[in-house]
Order: sequence, then C-alpha cells, then structure tokens
Amino acid sequence: MSSLDDLRAAPAGMPADLPSPPVIAESADPFTDLRVVELAARLPRGRAINLSAIVDRLNATYLDWLFEARVVADALLQLQANWFADYRNQAGIVLDDGPAGVTLTIEDSTRVDPWIARQANRLAAACREELDAFSRRDRRTGDG
Repeated sequence: MSSLDDLRAAPAGMPADLPSPPVIAESADPFTDLRVVELAARLPRGRAINLSAIVDRLNATYLDWLFEARVVADALLQLQANWFADYRNQAGIVLDDGPAGVTLTIEDSTRVDPWIARQANRLAAACREELDAFSRRDRRTGDG
C-alpha cells in the first residue's frame, strides 16, 4: 500500500492557482458579518454613509462574494443591537432610512475602535469554530 507523503511535482501547464467558487453572503453568517464589520471599522466616523456605497465597496473588495443590501443591512443591524446591549444608547451605530435611502453613521469617539475590534474578534472566533466543526465532519451531509 502506498503513502501520499511523497507527491510528485505538478505537471507542466497545470494552473498556478485554484479559483474559489463564488460565495453568496448570507444573513447571520459569521463569515459575512466579519467582512461587513471589518469594513465598518474602517469607515469614516461621524458622517452618514449610504448603505448602497457600503454594499458596492464590499462587492468590489471581495470579488468572489456577492453582497446584497438586505444582508449587509442585517449585519449592520446586529452591530447596532450589540452596541445598544453594551452601551444602552443608539448613538454609536445609527442606521437611518432617509430620502436618499438607508445610511449608516458611526459615532466619532474613542470608544468605537476598541469596541468594534472586539466585535470583529468575536466574529473571527465564530468563523474558526465553524471551520473546526466542518473539519470534524466526515460526510458532506454533516453526519458523524
């Protein structure tokens, strides 16, 4: 019986990279939420930003993903709820539906950066947990 320890070099002409399949962002998915929060952490503070601009930036940044406005809004609403749970006010993360559409305004204060970093780290841990659970499954259906 042979072992797979000694693989041959790839034949000439093999593709240099293996393209990843596209990912459709889903609500309440930590991988999606982490990407939204990572962008939110870098957005300008203290000014309203259109949700459509956030969606466009996510789609331009992650070319192998498709972000829909409703999914991004869900992630930002969860972020807003987390802010409210931690600080008992809604001034930190404000989603507003105005004449120009939905906008996001993030408070311009020193408490936002460490708080949003904690949110991102929590989501990254949730992603790692999902990857660990996936690696323990021995069937595509998730059985056993």
